[in-house]
Amino acid sequence: MNLPRQTSVAAAKPWPAPAKLNLFLHILGRRPDGYHELQTCFQFVDLCDEITIEVRADGRIRRIVGIFGVAEDADLCVRAARALQTAAGCPLGADIGVLKRIPMGGGLGGGSSDAATCLVALNHLWNLHWPMEDLAALGLKLGADVPVFVRGRAAWAEGIGERLTPLYPPLAPLETNYLILKPNIGVSTAEVFQDPELTRNSAPITIHGFLASGGRNDCLSVVRRRYPEVARALDWLSVFGPARLTGTGSCVFSAVETIDRGREIVRKLPPALDFFLARGLNDSPLLERLASG
Repeated sequence: MNLPRQTSVAAAKPWPAPAKLNLFLHILGRRPDGYHELQTCFQFVDLCDEITIEVRADGRIRRIVGIFGVAEDADLCVRAARALQTAAGCPLGADIGVLKRIPMGGGLGGGSSDAATCLVALNHLWNLHWPMEDLAALGLKLGADVPVFVRGRAAWAEGIGERLTPLYPPLAPLETNYLILKPNIGVSTAEVFQDPELTRNSAPITIHGFLASGGRNDCLSVVRRRYPEVARALDWLSVFGPARLTGTGSCVFSAVETIDRGREIVRKLPPALDFFLARGLNDSPLLERLASG
């Protein structure tokens, strides 16, 4: 293996880690292992964290810019790098920096996306040449949402979210504009899925069925009851158009005709809510960054 020359983190072009929206989320049942059988549709948006990576020849993996409140050993980027290093038997290391823009605990998949970007970037920078299928399988051990970020295509997802069918036109979601609101709280996904009142018996639907009906989010009633701040955000946003919950929240979103229309709405925004105006993407910007080398 040729050892890459170490470069400056400041000079390195960052690797994007985009957020995702769940355009719907149906829960079909609970499996014997405690996980839930799901159906959902993932679409990326151009709200991105940025990952910088400097290859090290000494094999050490360090987090040089971290996330407030997250210990280094618990950081999904560090865990992803160490998992790939071990699985590949790679002698190289990395200094990893994370610039967070995606809010934590919002249902936008920021941590999973960061981990996926680290896997894809290090596979390239360490010259491992792993197939995407193998990276996705490794990523699944870190989180159910990691594989869709590794593959980088808008996708229909089943199982626990790992069985992916990439969506291409005319089945791909419309790359519309979205107004995303973030209440000043985080939602515990584990608590939502453990709630005894969670609906767990939705009938399976097809991709064409989703395109016809739009689907729903089976976590919505539980999240509304447990997190009044999310309920208030949904109610406020619903005044301007259909509002939806992504994942288990806490972020809620609505399609807007134009970014200017989104700006008109946020001028009326209550002070307790943060907002993001984002464009829907069927292809992750990570794919373009990878192609650029």
